[in-house]
Amino acid sequence: MKYIERTYRLLHRQEDLAFFQVLIKETDLDIGVLRSKLTPELVAGTRRQVMSVRSQLEQYIACDVTFVKTLKPYKPVPGAPEIVKLMADAATRAGIGPMSAVAGTIAQYVGGYLVKRSREVIVENGGDIYIRSERMRKIGVFAGPSPFTNRLALEIQPHQTPLGVCTSSGTVGHSLSLGRADAVVVLAPSAALADAVATAAGNLVQEEDDLQAAVDFALGIKSIIGAVAIKNDKLAAAGNIKLAPM
Repeated sequence: MKYIERTYRLLHRQEDLAFFQVLIKETDLDIGVLRSKLTPELVAGTRRQVMSVRSQLEQYIACDVTFVKTLKPYKPVPGAPEIVKLMADAATRAGIGPMSAVAGTIAQYVGGYLVKRSREVIVENGGDIYIRSERMRKIGVFAGPSPFTNRLALEIQPHQTPLGVCTSSGTVGHSLSLGRADAVVVLAPSAALADAVATAAGNLVQEEDDLQAAVDFALGIKSIIGAVAIKNDKLAAAGNIKLAPM
């Protein structure tokens, strides 16, 4: 399958890192590591890691179809793989179905593999990011038609990482959202949790007046560091989060 550049990926690209892509079925990762660490062996190992994680998830889903279909919290069957349990736990804390956490969970798994090989790591999976860094990073916010797109960024400090920075949108992309937010961005130590909570908070936004309720909901969940919700030219933010111009 041919790789197609996603333009929003420019918002998390860092000049001091080297980036490569891993594309396997629905999983489309953009990965940044220290330039000195980018080798064919690292790329091959990362690809094997993605295939392993996907295989575990696919084999489980084949035996438990409800896991992939339900929009409500769900307890996996005994003996489920760790990735399945992590997704289910994150989604239960957010009050929604486990597939809401799939992109963030895969980014987190791959990031965990890479941090053993590079001090600086960014893994982006469909707008959901795992980051580990020893320097301040700016991550741009993509909010579709909102005027904040390409103008607003999050400042991520080293002490906050490893960190999940995950985005849900009701106006951009193919992921399921029951809301109409241009973007809801959630920060948490777990990218799986950040992904699930971003989806749940995004579901609450139908109008601009819902933005504050969405970020309040996110901050009401233990371990969430911060949240930003955007619709049109309106924005709400809460928590330990620093906004900056791009």
